[in-house]
Amino acid sequence: MKHRNEIKVWDPLVRLFHWTLVGAFTVAWLTEDDWMALHAYAGYVIGFLLLFRLIWGLLGTRYARFSDFVRPPSRVAGYLFDLVRLRAERTIGHNPAGGAMIVALLITLLITTFTGLLAYGATGAGPLADLLFSNSEYGSELFEEVHEFFANFTLSLVVLHLLGVAFGSLLHGENLVQAMITGTKRA
Repeated sequence: MKHRNEIKVWDPLVRLFHWTLVGAFTVAWLTEDDWMALHAYAGYVIGFLLLFRLIWGLLGTRYARFSDFVRPPSRVAGYLFDLVRLRAERTIGHNPAGGAMIVALLITLLITTFTGLLAYGATGAGPLADLLFSNSEYGSELFEEVHEFFANFTLSLVVLHLLGVAFGSLLHGENLVQAMITGTKRA
């Protein structure tokens, strides 16, 4: 139930995307060496989620659209400077640093997913196996190394994202995790 002093920010599709991505990335991370089939399926889910988010970032609700939260680097830097001084403005949607983090995560997840498809294809499995690797001697080691690098880099961004969410929640006195569950924030 929405109270009078709350505003609807995150639509159900954004919230479903977010939490499904959290689950799929966790599964992919935990299964990377031991359960390749499950790892690959988690990667496919991530790929479909990213495709959805790119479309929803153009066509979705107000706070889901890239035009609402993608800001120039100077604005992001100014926000971070204000954040360090504990003077960052509270925003209803994503703040400039949060918007930059979303873009960074989307890019690294896209690279991680694509290089995972290449690595999997080079082993003779997955949708790219016949398309790109049917008559080739390519080894998957290079693709695996790049994939692993970007998976680790993505994980480091996730940690920074979590720290930012915790810091923003404390600074502005609001539970941002709860907002991503309920879809509402204080007006």
